[in-house]
Amino acid sequence: MSDPLTRVTGEKAADTQPIGLYLHIPFCRSKCPYCDFYSLRAEPTQMDAYCAVLEQKIAESSATLQCKADTLYIGGGTPSVLGAKQLCRLIECAKRTFLTDGAEITVECNPYRLPPDFFRELADVGVNRVSIGLQSAVTGERRRLGRRATREEVEQTVRAAQAAGIRNLTLDVMLGIPEQTEASLKETLDFCLSLGVPHVSAYLLKIEESTPFQRLRETLDLPDDDRAADLYLQMCETLERAGLAQYEISNFARAGFQSRHNLKYWHCEPYLGLGPAAHSFLNGKRFFYPRDFESFLQGCAPISDGTGGDFTEYAMLALRLSEGLQETAVLSRFGHSIPQTLYQKCVPLAAHGLLLADEQGIRLTRNGFLVSNAVLAEIL
Repeated sequence: MSDPLTRVTGEKAADTQPIGLYLHIPFCRSKCPYCDFYSLRAEPTQMDAYCAVLEQKIAESSATLQCKADTLYIGGGTPSVLGAKQLCRLIECAKRTFLTDGAEITVECNPYRLPPDFFRELADVGVNRVSIGLQSAVTGERRRLGRRATREEVEQTVRAAQAAGIRNLTLDVMLGIPEQTEASLKETLDFCLSLGVPHVSAYLLKIEESTPFQRLRETLDLPDDDRAADLYLQMCETLERAGLAQYEISNFARAGFQSRHNLKYWHCEPYLGLGPAAHSFLNGKRFFYPRDFESFLQGCAPISDGTGGDFTEYAMLALRLSEGLQETAVLSRFGHSIPQTLYQKCVPLAAHGLLLADEQGIRLTRNGFLVSNAVLAEIL
């Protein structure tokens, strides 16, 4: 137990359940003013060095854990800045060491100046899901969010992925952004639906510390809580009318197109994250790599973040899902039913239409999702 990973995980994965594998690509062409994810300006020499180390980490982790992964998610940062050749090398490495046949392989992409054959090369190596950063289809809103690609480039990117045979596409949308209105949100959602994508992720803007938006907050025309709630409900109703069912607070999909990788997080299933700022949950333990590019290159050990997966954490994550906290799942995982004390705490919240509690379990309503943090704090 001398290598860095075994010091926090043990010798190998505790069971035969396939894990999720996450690779963090900490590079961007530029930093968006709302973003606090760990990333650096993309430099070719740094990217080459990083990918070489990441390949080594993938192989070492596979040998240590002796398990398989049935999902691979390459996120960032902006993974597409690596180019198809580097991404394909990472994916091939993961396929040799970790991935099962039929694994879901997702790559996040920024729809800005992507080469014509980019998606064909990814499809050839097995990529079957692509997440594209749209945020907004309205030119003025995109400019305020620091997005370089035009609306036309976004459409070209989606069409190129579809032409390459990648059907499982998701567009990221942001709600509650500066100067957003019901009309501008409708324009964005109509744009998504016109492209025929089977999945949309829609997140309410959160002003993060140490970002340009945080420093400029007083000058931003941000919707108040009531307006943001109206935008959220508008988005939910629009997407569901079009056949994209809500399966998580911020995620909507046609049947069969839910993110298998992200469902691992919400079901409290094991996953391994590699890269600076990447988090993991294995063998009942949580750990992460520091937000430090150089220390990752030099082989730093992940930092222990305590144990995870107890009933409270499991319930908190499950209640993000439309399916909610299910009696059958709790009994299978913990050997007991949902505690009656939890049901008792639900009574006043159910009376206000924030959740449903019955013999099947507990699940938040759409209005409950709007105030999910307060609801979870009340019952958990």
